[in-house]
Amino acid sequence: MLRFKVLASVVPVLAAAVFARTEIGSVSHPCIALGETSVELTSLFWTAGVHVAFTDDPARATVRVQITDDAGAADFAVVDDGLGDEPDSCQANPSTRLVSIAAQPVDGGQVIYLSGEGPADYRIYVRSKTFSQREAAALIVGARGGQRHFQAASL
Repeated sequence: MLRFKVLASVVPVLAAAVFARTEIGSVSHPCIALGETSVELTSLFWTAGVHVAFTDDPARATVRVQITDDAGAADFAVVDDGLGDEPDSCQANPSTRLVSIAAQPVDGGQVIYLSGEGPADYRIYVRSKTFSQREAAALIVGARGGQRHFQAASL
């Protein structure tokens, strides 16, 4: 009976360890580098320092992001063909800012209204195999840290 109890208590711990390792060790999360800091999306809600949500109601939004078809008019452009030219630009480090996309607004978190028309706080251009428009919007809003403009960002 004691062996069964030990086995029953070890199995959930092993399952949690396998889950955590696959989530944390995964490098497929969209990420951008801003100088010495990187901003990465995470699906682990509790590890994120920044939480954003999306809304279809512009009145509920705290940030408006416009999708544009003109890369020159965008504040933030994501263009890639898969693997980036800078493979080490988004390696995890102590200054990595983790951003999660919440289903509902989180206290103090930004609520993004994503549309094809203005007015907008940010304009984004996205042509990517690895980033969706929502992911790019979440990254740019999560990266802003109270600032309106960025010097440079890379994938």
